[in-house]
Amino acid sequence: MTDKITEDAVELLAIDLLEEQDYSYIFAPTIAPESDSPERLSFSDVVLIERLRNAIDTINPDIPLDAREQALKDALNLPSQDLVTNNEAFHLMLADGIEVEYNVDGNLKGGKVWLIDYDNLNENDFLVCNQFTIIEENVNKRPDIVIFVNGLPLVVIELKNAADENATVKKAYTQLQNYKKAVPSLFYYNSLLVASDGFDAKVGSLTSGWSRFHAWKSIDGEIESSSTTPQMETLIRGMLRKDVLIDLIRHFTVFEKFKKEDTETGITTVTTEKKIAAYHQYYAVNKAVVSTKKAVSEGDGKGGVIWHTQGS
Repeated sequence: MTDKITEDAVELLAIDLLEEQDYSYIFAPTIAPESDSPERLSFSDVVLIERLRNAIDTINPDIPLDAREQALKDALNLPSQDLVTNNEAFHLMLADGIEVEYNVDGNLKGGKVWLIDYDNLNENDFLVCNQFTIIEENVNKRPDIVIFVNGLPLVVIELKNAADENATVKKAYTQLQNYKKAVPSLFYYNSLLVASDGFDAKVGSLTSGWSRFHAWKSIDGEIESSSTTPQMETLIRGMLRKDVLIDLIRHFTVFEKFKKEDTETGITTVTTEKKIAAYHQYYAVNKAVVSTKKAVSEGDGKGGVIWHTQGS
């Protein structure tokens, strides 16, 4: 890299890599409120609602319209003011579907509305936007890159300029933490946070401290990328490949509860940590699953977390 490389150039390089992965690209101001083609009613809207509605209708044609609309409302109106509580509630909706009830010929039936088509990944809407402005409580923030799947802002990427010796991955991480405090509603829907200087890159969860952010070091799980290959490129070609991203979100994400008692007051508090598999765990488990499937039947086909670790 030369000193002429700017943060904007780093941003565009990342977008180019995502477009190579068959993501659609939109410059966020072109769909902002009061633009010629708005997809948001206000800058406080963090979900692209019509994209989500269209996805729900397409994925769940056998569910009556009223039930689909109720599922949409459930996804948009999460149950708490607490960031992590809402994130966990939404993750369950995303991974397991949204329970709905509806009448058929006078009989009450139950079903699930899915927000992602897990059987046909290419039928989902993968969109990358840059300069996506959010205004919450009169605070204005603009993350560098937001990745939407079916209108849901699942990945936030913050970039710094590697040519600037004062711009580091740690500073990108710190900026993400600032965003969480300033515009928490964006992160109700977040699955992954990425901090990068355009060369080095690390990924973590909503609750991950700096020490828990890690590089994604392989594109295919077979070999690790060379140290001369930008980590950002490996992360996008490997972790943000559509099938890997969705698999990682659905099967390799867990929420753990931890109790801690104050020795002076005797008061016990419960904290929640969101954990995401590291690249070596992800590929190792999937290889084990493939091997197991050769020896046993497919089972009932139900989803669920197939990974767990104490370490990430």
